Amino acid sequence: MSCSRPSFLPFNVLSSSAHRAAMATLLLSCPLAAQAQDNAAQSDTIVVTATALKVAAPLAETPRSVSSVSREALDKRNVQSLDESFRYRSGVLSGHYGADNNTNWFKVRGFDQATYLDGLRLYRTGYYQWLPETYGLERVEVFKGPASILYGEAPSGGIVNAVSKRPTEEAQGEIEIQVGNREHRQFAFDTSGPATESGDIRYRMVGLYKERDGDLDGTYNKRYYFAPSLEWDISDDTQLTVLASFQKDDGVPVNPFKLAYGTVQDTPFGKVDPETNYGAPDYDKDEHTQTAIGYEFKHQLDDTWKFEQDLRYSKLDLDLRSTYMDFATGDGRTAYRGHLQRNGEIDSFTVDNRMVGKWYTERTENTLLVGVDYQDLSLDGKEFDDFTYDIVDIFDPDTSITPVPDSALTGRKIDKQQLGLYVQDQLRIDDSWVLLGAVRYDNADVRSESKRYDVVVDETQSAVSWSGGVMYLGDNGLNPYLSYTESFQPVAQLSATGAGFDDIEGEQWELGTKYAPTGWDGYVTAAVFDIKESNSFATTAGGYQTQEGERTATGFEIEGVGYLTQSLQLTAAYTYTDARDKNDNRAALIPRHMASAWLDYDFTGSTLNGLNVGAGIRHVGESVDGSITVPDYTVADAMASYAFDNNWTAQVNVNNLTDKEYVASCDFWCYYGESRSVIGSLSYQW
Repeated sequence: MSCSRPSFLPFNVLSSSAHRAAMATLLLSCPLAAQAQDNAAQSDTIVVTATALKVAAPLAETPRSVSSVSREALDKRNVQSLDESFRYRSGVLSGHYGADNNTNWFKVRGFDQATYLDGLRLYRTGYYQWLPETYGLERVEVFKGPASILYGEAPSGGIVNAVSKRPTEEAQGEIEIQVGNREHRQFAFDTSGPATESGDIRYRMVGLYKERDGDLDGTYNKRYYFAPSLEWDISDDTQLTVLASFQKDDGVPVNPFKLAYGTVQDTPFGKVDPETNYGAPDYDKDEHTQTAIGYEFKHQLDDTWKFEQDLRYSKLDLDLRSTYMDFATGDGRTAYRGHLQRNGEIDSFTVDNRMVGKWYTERTENTLLVGVDYQDLSLDGKEFDDFTYDIVDIFDPDTSITPVPDSALTGRKIDKQQLGLYVQDQLRIDDSWVLLGAVRYDNADVRSESKRYDVVVDETQSAVSWSGGVMYLGDNGLNPYLSYTESFQPVAQLSATGAGFDDIEGEQWELGTKYAPTGWDGYVTAAVFDIKESNSFATTAGGYQTQEGERTATGFEIEGVGYLTQSLQLTAAYTYTDARDKNDNRAALIPRHMASAWLDYDFTGSTLNGLNVGAGIRHVGESVDGSITVPDYTVADAMASYAFDNNWTAQVNVNNLTDKEYVASCDFWCYYGESRSVIGSLSYQW
C-alpha cells in the first residue's frame, strides 16, 4: 500500500504553513500502523485541498471533478481578473462577454456558477458584483457541476473558490511594478513572515494600485486593494487565522453589448468597430467599494474529532450609472439605448461550523463531516431602468446623454436568510476503495421588495440535496470513479413584471478517472457528465431574463498538467459540451468544442540560466443563438521571464498575440472578444 500517491493538482501551490498542514492531514489519512514507516517518505508533490469535500484530501483520490490553478500559474500568465484563471483548464468557458471591467463571467459545463472566497459565498446579486483581486490569491479552484451538498445554494455549473494568500512561517516579500498597453499601470507589494520570535504568530500584508483602460473607447478602471491577515497558533491543537480586505474601484464601465447586425451579420454600412462604445463615458460611472473581515478557527478536540468554524462579514457599496445598446429600431441605421442606475449597498454575514471525525480499523479509515451553516444577505438601494432611453446611430454613436434626475430612482430591498444542515461520510477500504455519501437540508427565506413595481415577494424555499460517489484506487495511479450530485438555488431577483422566480434545481451524473502515478510530477483527468436543470433562465427577444423550463448539458472533458522533461511542462485541456434548452435546441453561448495547450520551458542549468518562456493556444468552437451562428476562433498567448539573480525578475506577457478580431459569443446581443494585451513586469523578491 502507499499513502504518498501524488495529487493531480498543480504542484508546489502551498505556502510553508499550508504544506505543513497538508502533510499532517495526509498522515491522518493513512492507516495508523503504516504512519511510522511513511513519515520519512512523503512526496513534495502531494497537494491537498478542502474545496471538494470541505475536509483536506488529495483530489486524485476524490470522486468529484475539481480543477485548480496555483499561484505559480497565475503569476506565469499574469492573470489580471478571476475569469482569466481557467483559460487552460477543461469545462470552463470565460471571455464570452469580451473584456468586461466590472464583472467576472464564467460558464461551467454549460451553466452559471457561484463564486466563493475561502470557502464562503460571495454574494453577486444583479449588478452588485464582488470582484476578487487575483494578486491577493494563493490559488483558484473550480468544483464542476451541482455542489449544494456542501455549499448550500449553488447554480448547476458549480462553484469557483478563490483562496486568499496566507501568512507564511518564513519571512518573504515582493515588490512589483507593471506597465502595458491600454495605459496599464500597476504597483503591488506582498510581505509575510513571523511576527514573534517563536513564530507562533505570523502576518501577511498584500496591497496593490492598478489602472487600465477598457477595450471600448472612453472606458477605464482604477483599483486600490489592501489585504492584511494574521495567523496565530494559540496552542498545539488550536489555530486562528484572521483575514481582511479592502478594495475600491472607480471607473467607467465597459458595456460590450452589440447587435448581431454589424458584427456577425453584414450591413450596407460595413461592420461595427470593436472599440465602439454605445455608452456615455462623460456621464456613466462605476464606483465600487468592498470590505470584508473574517476568520478561520480550528481546534483539535482529541485524536478523533476536530472543530472548524469559518466566518466572514462583508459589505459592498455601489454607485453605478451605465448606458448600453439595447435593440434596433428597424430602420437599418439606428438602435435604442438603455440606461440603468444602481446606488446601494449589500451587507452579508456567513458562518460555517463543522465537526470532522477520523477513525481507523485494520482495513478501513473513515472521515465523517457534520456541519451547519448560516447565510444572511441584505440589499438596500435605489435603482433606475429604461430600456428605450434614447436612440443612437449604430455606426457613429453620439455618446452624450440626458442626465437622470435623482427623483427617478426607486427603492429596492432584498433580505435573504438561509440555514443549511449537512452530513458527509467518506469511507476508505483496504487502501483501494473510496465510498462517499452525503445529504444536506436547506431552508431559505427570501423577501424581495421593489418600489418600482410596488410589489413585495416573500417566500420560503427548502430543499434536500443528495450526493454520492465511489472510486477505485489503482496501484498504478489510475483511479476510476462514479459520482452523483445535486444543486439548489433560491432566486432573490424579480422578473421584468415584478413577479418572483421559482428556485432552480440541478442534478449531475459523472463517470471519470484520475491518473497521477507515483514518480511523475503531473496528472491527467477525464470525465463524462450529464446535467439536468429545472426552471432555467433564458434571454428573451426583448433582452429580459425569464424561466423557460428544463435545460441539459452532456459532455466529455480531459485535462492534464505535467512535466514532459525536467525543463518542459505541458498543460492541455479539451472539452465537448452539448447544451440544450427545453425545446432540445442548442443553448446559446455554449460551444460544443473547446481546446487549449500551454508549453513552458525553463532554461535553468543551461547557458540561458534564468530564462523561462511559455506559449499557449486557445480554441473555442462555434456557438449559436437561435438561427445565428457565431464562428469559431483561435487565439495565442505568450510569455517570457528572466531572473537576473535571486531577487530581480523581468517578465513580458502577451494575450491574443496576433490581435485577432473576433466575436466571442451571441445571446440576444453579440460580444467582441478581448483585444491584444501586452504587459511588462519587474519584481524584486526576498
